[in-house]
Amino acid sequence: MAGGVPINVAPVQGGFLTGRALILPLSLIISLFFLWGFSYGLLDVLNKHFQTVLGVTKLESTGLQVMYFGGGYLLGSPVAAEVLKRKGYKVTILMGLTLYSLGAIFFWPVAHYSTPQNQKASFGGFLVCTWVIACGLATLETSANSYAVVIGDPALASARLQFCQSWNGVASFVGPLIASKAFFSGENANSLVNVQYVYLAVACAGAAVGVMFLVVKMPEVAEQTTRRGSVVDDSTVELAIGNDGQVIGSGPLYKQYNMIFGFCTQFCYVGAQVTCATFFINYATDASGYTSAEASQMLSYALITFTVGRFVATAIATILEPNFMLMVYAAFAIALTAYVSNGTGTPGVAVLIVVFFFMAPMYPTIFTLGTANLGRHTRRGAGILVMGVSGGAVFPPIQGAVADHGGTKISYVVPTVGFVFVLAYAAFHWYSHGFHVLRVKGEKVIATSLEGGAVGGVIATTHYDEKRLSVAAVENVRRASIGDVTVKGATGGINHGGKAEDFRRGSIL
Repeated sequence: MAGGVPINVAPVQGGFLTGRALILPLSLIISLFFLWGFSYGLLDVLNKHFQTVLGVTKLESTGLQVMYFGGGYLLGSPVAAEVLKRKGYKVTILMGLTLYSLGAIFFWPVAHYSTPQNQKASFGGFLVCTWVIACGLATLETSANSYAVVIGDPALASARLQFCQSWNGVASFVGPLIASKAFFSGENANSLVNVQYVYLAVACAGAAVGVMFLVVKMPEVAEQTTRRGSVVDDSTVELAIGNDGQVIGSGPLYKQYNMIFGFCTQFCYVGAQVTCATFFINYATDASGYTSAEASQMLSYALITFTVGRFVATAIATILEPNFMLMVYAAFAIALTAYVSNGTGTPGVAVLIVVFFFMAPMYPTIFTLGTANLGRHTRRGAGILVMGVSGGAVFPPIQGAVADHGGTKISYVVPTVGFVFVLAYAAFHWYSHGFHVLRVKGEKVIATSLEGGAVGGVIATTHYDEKRLSVAAVENVRRASIGDVTVKGATGGINHGGKAEDFRRGSIL
């Protein structure tokens, strides 16, 4: 669910792969999506298990999320992006798998030497292991998202990445299902023995995938073909000129207010999403009377709901304007989490599961809205919005403190506050863009780059709102053309109207 820093991507040398030639590299990339989905699914289960076995408080247990989102993704993604730029996809992926496997294998000695006398020290060791795993996952996601985009037909890039991401969703609910048996059944409920074996299996899986990447010759991306900038075709040039006669995005970065508010919204959304999952098992056991094993299974159902919600929202986005859809989804999320903070029993858990459905499209939609009209600042702006993932390191400790002092149930006011910010941003965006409900079909935008995404793995398109533009002929932009582009709201995907030869001659996809 979390992701890497966006990077510009270029086409495979000589064009793109099709047919059978695409099956092997795409299968290898899917294995990476599965690995980090499985790890994320285990993360929220470990919160509750460590509270029971190591005697840590709810607040202290959120150190896992702080290390995962703050230490791993926030710090690891920029390093991964630099390695990817200098060494290419294969080296970056192998580096990520190495870190991932090392972090997982270190769970064994930490769990093995854990005793009632050194519980706090053991928990600190698990935090370090989680940080190493997160650095590996951030490296993998930074490279895998963009590789899934460039490896095949550019016209199918969005569908291809969504397909890969679906395996992330599948793995994310497989994790809690396995953990419900391995961590919470019988003697395992108060033991770390099965934690050793589960993460040993995770390390072996990472090593096996690494060997496959090592021996398989992966098609590499031709960096010299990278182009940035935008227009519509080879003969006509378009540049984003605002109604005031200035190029959109020509001002300083700190005056790109839509991007700044988009970052704040992304920060609040990711924080709200992570808190909903982090304390799900605590809510089901404390407020609803389920056992830890039953609650873990319920969490897997919630993650299934999240995956289904992503595909449903993608279909809805073809009908409704993304800002309107985001506003409606945020309103539902606010109402539902407000009920969760006051509800009990099975109805409370059921409503919390439904919250996952309405969270599903928020990240890619916010990302698409927040990166609009940035012009020359698009790459930096996209990177800033990705840093909104750090909300996942801030909100859980706040909720943990509330849960320790007032109970798990009332702590769900914390994600409610995050969704209120999302609603405010969506409502303002909807107001400032003309109160459109139904999607304005066939709206042309100018794309300057395609970026590998983050939470949800979207393709972030550098784009402008058509109604704010005029057309100007600028020769240096014409030389970097990528063709006619129509942006799909919730996914950030594209429809490309240019010819295949245009890509081979040097587009960014």
